[in-house]
Amino acid sequence: MNETAHALGASRTLWELVDRRAGLTPDRPVLLQGDRTLTFGELRDGAERTAAGLYGMGVRPGSVVAWQLPTRIETVLLSFALARLGAVQSPVIPYYRDREVGFALRESRAGFFAVPGSWRGHDHTAMAGRLGARGVFEAYDTLPDGDPAVLPPPPADGNAVRWIYWTSGTTSDPKGVLHTDRSLIAGGSCLAHALHLTADDIGSVAFPFAHIGGPDYVVMLLLYGFPAVLFEHFAMETALPEYRRHGVTVAGGSTAFYSMFLTEQRKVPGQRLVPTLRLLAGGGAPKPPEIYHAVVREMGVRLTHGYGMTEVPMITMGAPDDTAENLATTEGRPPAGMEIRIVDATGTPVPAGVDGEIRLRGEAVCQGYTDPAQGADSFDTEGFLVTGDVGHLKESGHLVLTGRMKDIIIRKGENISAKEIEDLLHQHPAVADAAVVGLPDEERGERVCAVVERRPGAGEPTLAAVSAFLRGEGLSVHKLPEQLEVVDALPRNEALRKVLKYKLRELYG
Repeated sequence: MNETAHALGASRTLWELVDRRAGLTPDRPVLLQGDRTLTFGELRDGAERTAAGLYGMGVRPGSVVAWQLPTRIETVLLSFALARLGAVQSPVIPYYRDREVGFALRESRAGFFAVPGSWRGHDHTAMAGRLGARGVFEAYDTLPDGDPAVLPPPPADGNAVRWIYWTSGTTSDPKGVLHTDRSLIAGGSCLAHALHLTADDIGSVAFPFAHIGGPDYVVMLLLYGFPAVLFEHFAMETALPEYRRHGVTVAGGSTAFYSMFLTEQRKVPGQRLVPTLRLLAGGGAPKPPEIYHAVVREMGVRLTHGYGMTEVPMITMGAPDDTAENLATTEGRPPAGMEIRIVDATGTPVPAGVDGEIRLRGEAVCQGYTDPAQGADSFDTEGFLVTGDVGHLKESGHLVLTGRMKDIIIRKGENISAKEIEDLLHQHPAVADAAVVGLPDEERGERVCAVVERRPGAGEPTLAAVSAFLRGEGLSVHKLPEQLEVVDALPRNEALRKVLKYKLRELYG
């Protein structure tokens, strides 16, 4: 990390970070969307005017403001306006509907709710009315406006809870995760430090800004002073021309995005899909090694993958100058200040190379949950977050994820890692994507069920053929799937396209 970025990373609050960057490079662009450009100076000044408009509506420091908005320049302005006021903001993924939105509004006790009106065929304003939301206002292309002279001083305490993010609910109801400005700055600093970016880079935000990855990414832009292209709704066929037009150098989002890039690259083998692109980066879901090798081999770019969650926006990240072996098989290393502890079933730390549950402690870790009862079981007696993820540390400090506690299938008393089987299935020529789950079984306790997406143009995979392939790759016989389901598309969430394994268990169990 260069000296300027390091100094900016010490900012106490997000607003201080915005103000300091605007003072350094006011005329440099920060956000690009279609034909629109917003500079760092315009981000600061526009957010202040919006903050004044919100203040006139009754929003005060500490007010809880929920917003469910697509990834637009206005959304970023509104979010930083709330940061300027010191309000508590609760971003909600724009694809969520009554059940999830109602849950978030109730749990956060939001006094205000910003919506886009009707967006992509759904009337968010009407939904807010059905849910009895308070202080509803539309903020799609017009934002509240006022004279910044009316504003109180900016917040100074970066350790106060000012953010409520919602887990994706891939296993159960969402949880409201409490964050501070400093925890978000720490997460974004980890990402920025690992990727070795410069002021000459051009990034892209292809996922909902309401996701915890939104501030992660914008912190990186503020630290290094480069812009990113925003996509209101991501679709590869419309995104590619924008990547090319703006000369994007860094793209990605999650494993599903890497697969989408590969699909397009395979339509034009031998050509550079995006001539300026040099790096794909992301996280949020496991990365099979075969995906890494295919991206490097077929696209001619580097791929770095990281490990994060709503509770800790960035834990580890691969670095572009790391070895191919580490980039393919690990999630990278943690930054200074992030402690990773691997423990056994009794909570005792285990040595390098031994699998165990991953626990975390550091500035980027959340402050707990809106429901205090959830927090009581989520932190151990030494203040480490209990993640429920399984993995091990290499002697080099690189983290290897091997699954989640819930992804450990117990078949006839033997522990089986779903991720081990998934990584091998990704190498099968007829498989585009795969998810492995354990299903209740009277005889075995659990049986192994593989659910796969068929690769376009490939034949229909059969259980016998898949089992033969897995045995040929060296998988132990007791780990072979006993059930195979072939689907057109795996169920996913709308943020980073994570597979919803609970839906697979419900469907096939």
